[in-house]
Amino acid sequence: MKILSIDDSSIVRKIIRGAVETLGYELLEACDGIEGFLVLEKEYKNIGLILLDWNMPGMNGYEFLKKAKANNEYKKIPVMMVTTETEEGNIVKSIQAGAENYMIKPFTIEEMMKKILECLGNGC
Repeated sequence: MKILSIDDSSIVRKIIRGAVETLGYELLEACDGIEGFLVLEKEYKNIGLILLDWNMPGMNGYEFLKKAKANNEYKKIPVMMVTTETEEGNIVKSIQAGAENYMIKPFTIEEMMKKILECLGNGC
């Protein structure tokens, strides 16, 4: 199984890579929602979780989330928002749009590993 990280920060993706590989999973990466969709279209049958930033150029995380959850092939893949977006209204909007979990940056590798395991164990 693979985990897809969509984040415009290479530093954040590197931290996520450490957590994902420590847990024994493979990480797929994209730098924005547009690239994320290209990866998703090719790999969706192998993706068990999407880690999604909100604030990105091109297609932001909220736009990606709405588009993914509207697609029958992708809507069952759990999505965890991983973002600096702390506005309560936006957190509620992302949950209503289908995000199963929400994690505020910055975070530790241990916190990320715990959240990933929660999501993969259907604890999202």
